[in-house]
This record gives sequence, structure tokens and C-alpha cells, in this order.
Amino acid sequence: MFFIGAGNLMLAMLWWACWLAAQYSGAWSMPETPIYAGWLHAFVMQYLVLPSFIFGFLLTVFPRWIGQPDLPRWRYVPVGAGLMGGQLAVLLATLGWSAGLTVGVILALGGWSAALGTLGQVLRRDGGPTWHARSCYAALLLGWLGLALYLGFLITGDAMLAFASIKLGGIGMLLPIYLSVAHRMFPFFAGNAIQGYRPWRPLAWLGAVWVAAMVHLGLELLHAYAWLWLPDAALLALTGQALWRWWPRARMPGLLAVLFFGTAWMPITFALYIIQSLVYLATGEFVLGRAPMHAMFIGFFGSVLVAMVTRVTQGHSGRPLAMPRVAWFAFLALQAVAVMRVVAELVPDGMLWQCLAAFAWLLALAPWVSRIGAIYLSPRADGRPG
Repeated sequence: MFFIGAGNLMLAMLWWACWLAAQYSGAWSMPETPIYAGWLHAFVMQYLVLPSFIFGFLLTVFPRWIGQPDLPRWRYVPVGAGLMGGQLAVLLATLGWSAGLTVGVILALGGWSAALGTLGQVLRRDGGPTWHARSCYAALLLGWLGLALYLGFLITGDAMLAFASIKLGGIGMLLPIYLSVAHRMFPFFAGNAIQGYRPWRPLAWLGAVWVAAMVHLGLELLHAYAWLWLPDAALLALTGQALWRWWPRARMPGLLAVLFFGTAWMPITFALYIIQSLVYLATGEFVLGRAPMHAMFIGFFGSVLVAMVTRVTQGHSGRPLAMPRVAWFAFLALQAVAVMRVVAELVPDGMLWQCLAAFAWLLALAPWVSRIGAIYLSPRADGRPG
């Protein structure tokens, strides 16, 4: 699943970077996309690229969180086939295959449905309850709904369905999953690495995050941007509190430090959302554009993706739990990409900065993806099976 995610990650951004550059420079032409290219980019990143990694992780850790045996390998196959096949079909649609987008969404729905069915069976055996697993599953159900809405958009042409799908994917699905995993795993990792560290994981915090995120989602769906500052002030306080309580007060190994530096993008995200909302409330002007969203997607989701995938890859391949140089390069370069994408919403020549950010993303992650891809195709370094 991580290998599929790595491939999806680079293919999706290669198309997007080329499309942006073609639009900006006019030096070459790209085939007309079946729908607005920005919506296509949002769909691919939210429902195909990041879920490839998410499902690989959750299919592995759900049984461990709940105290069940590991899932058999065949359970991963339909999930990976649906996500990879869906991505390839969507990209073929950008090259002129008119049916490719609908085929891709149907394949993705099949992969998602297989994953939810398997994870649901694991949850039914949970005697806990294991709230982090249930939180992730609830977010995945919202993601499945968003994917179904996107298919509805392709069938009916109703743009509101596409809008709802995009909002469900980011705030309804990805944000709760990332914060649920962070809430469970980051204090655990720190406790293993820092002597005397006291983990902080109150379930009330996770519940409050869910409430605030759902209020934000509801307001966005209603286009009530003037009032987003209310739930976003709560999310700023909650993520700031978590970052403060999770952050070790001692020297950290690099593989741990990147988790917390990546999480620092969360308060930044909601500070930007608050500014955007208050300006809109006061003046009716929509400032900052998609800067808050990209602070979350590139800054938080992207940084934590590199950190977590590096950690899992090192451990599951029999290598030391340490940040290789190529992972450091990817992580640090991604911070610059996030800043560039935020700046693109503030400068007159925003399209140029979007192009630069897209190609910088490829340069940042290509060496890292090459390394982890080679690891997934090789035997474990410690000689154990796998």
C-alpha cells in the first residue's frame, strides 16, 4: 500500500505541475480535463493519494490497537487495486480518455468499500472500545460519502456535490484521521524515546476536535465563511494545546522531532482560517484564498506523511529508527514548499508561485520516494521474513 501511495503521489503531482506550467507559460498544451482541473487535483490528492498511505497504515494497526491477529495479505489487495487502478484511470482521463474519470471514481469506491468492510470486521471484535480506531473509522465513513458525492457530481453535473465532496475529504476525513493518529501515537513515540516523558492523551480533547471540525465543515458547506472563526478559534486552541503538551522538554531524536515540527502547521492553519473569516465578516472580502487549506495539506498532512512513512518504513524493513538524509531533505524542502504555496495566495503573480511550489514538491519528494520504493521491493535488512 505504501508503494502504491508513493507511485500515486508522484504521478498525481507530475500531472498537476505540468498542467500549471502549461497554463502559465503557454509553452505547451495539455489535453482539456473532463472537469475543472483544480477540482480534479483536489479529488486525486484527498481520495487516492493520501488514502493509499492511510489504508496501508490502518489495515496494519487496527488489529494491533484492538489486540487481534494481523490481517492476511489478501485483504490489502482489493484496496490497493482500487486506489491504484482508480488513479491510473483518472490520469488517463486527463490525457483524453473520456470515460476514465468515472471509471476511476468507481474503482476508488470499490477499494474504499473493501477497506471499510475489512476494518469494520475488526472493529466488531473490539471489546474496548478503542476510541482512536472508532474515530478513524468514522472519518473514513465521511470520506466514503465524499467519494460517493463526487461520483454523483460526475453523473448529474451538480457542482455543489463536487464542492461538498472536496470539503468532506479535507475537514471531514483527513483532519480527524491525522489528529486521531497523532493523539494516539505521538505521545507513545515520545514516551519510548524520552526518559521521564509523560504522555498526554485525554479523550475529551479528541471529542472536542471532532465537534469543532464538524461545525467548521457545516459552516463551509453553507458558505457561512464569516462565522468560521468560531470553530477555528477552538481548533487553534485545541491544536496549540496539544502541541504544547506533546512537545518533549528534552533533546529529541530526529525521527521524533519531525512529527512535532510538522504538527506545528496545525495552529498556523487555523490562525490563517481565522484571519480569513474575520476579514470576510468585517469587509465581505475573501482574502488569503486557499492559503489556509494548503498550510494544512502541505504543511501538516505532507510533513507528517514524510515523518510517519519514514518511521514505518525504517521499522518494518529492519532498519534503524532514524531519519536518513534523504528523508531530512524531503521534510525540510517540504516546509519551503508549504511556504511557497501560502505565498502564492498573497502575491500578484500567484500562478507562477503555484508552478514553482508544484515542481518544488516533485524535487523535494522524488529522492525520498525513490528510496522507500526501492526498500519496498527488497528483502528486510535484518534478514527476517518480509
